[in-house]
Amino acid sequence: MANDFLTPDVIARQALATLYENLVMVPLIHTDHSANFTGPQKVGNTVNIRKPAVLTASEFNRATGIVLQDVDEDSIPISLNKIADVSVSVTSEELALDIQSFDDQVLTPATEALGQHIDRAIITEMKTNTVQVAGITPAGFEWDKPEVLIEAGRLLDIRKVPASLRHAVTGPTTKAKWLSSDLLKHADKSGTTEALRRGSIGRDLFGIDAYQTQNIVQPAVSPASGQPTTEVGIAFHQSAFALVTAPMEVPPSAYGSVQSYNGVSIRVVQDYDITKKRTIISLDVLYGTKTIDADRAVLLKGANAA
Repeated sequence: MANDFLTPDVIARQALATLYENLVMVPLIHTDHSANFTGPQKVGNTVNIRKPAVLTASEFNRATGIVLQDVDEDSIPISLNKIADVSVSVTSEELALDIQSFDDQVLTPATEALGQHIDRAIITEMKTNTVQVAGITPAGFEWDKPEVLIEAGRLLDIRKVPASLRHAVTGPTTKAKWLSSDLLKHADKSGTTEALRRGSIGRDLFGIDAYQTQNIVQPAVSPASGQPTTEVGIAFHQSAFALVTAPMEVPPSAYGSVQSYNGVSIRVVQDYDITKKRTIISLDVLYGTKTIDADRAVLLKGANAA
């Protein structure tokens, strides 16, 4: 008999916690925690999220007085155009497990897959819209040296990007090359979530916190003209890119739950497939990504193939 305690509410809460721990990119970018959803959202809906406010200083003129600025944050539209889904069939024995064992056997693999999918979508958004490049020149600041972050920082400084909340994300090949530097062999490794702690390369490297993710793709063995010859990482300010996830409705005929935490929402639906005589558990996340300001990001890469 199935464990009565292992309800969709319990599964969804555990799945959300495990998913959040497996997300590398989400804690590094802008997520709007106060999006005003009037109810469950559907794929294709557009929602407005708050854009971080940017204020400027002006020279005071006694004759004209102060210059007032609106501190209200602007809104930007984001299309909820993607659903990340992992659906699995489970046995009555698996449903009879306690939540920790069920997490180990089912939820952890499922949420790892969801996390990787969402992280890849964020990285694709970043690479598609970022124009500035560091890592090709000048000599000594190439992509395979941590000093490339000095050049990336210079480009961000020219764009007047705030010095705080700067991050860099690289792939496994770049990490391996960077770790040969004495600078990183003794770097402090820590972070704010489990995924960040595991992926951290170093804190405050030339003013940038650097992380590694396996979701940075490797270059082709024989890249065609114009294709990357190296991994393509990215340095960016937290306000450069945004992610929004939204709750979805539980189908009327299904047994499910929706849980949200810190800008991430997940739906878990449990149903019985009478044609195959098995129980299906589906985990999905409705989300959208958006480039807020491409000038606040720099690609970290070598030259493209000639």
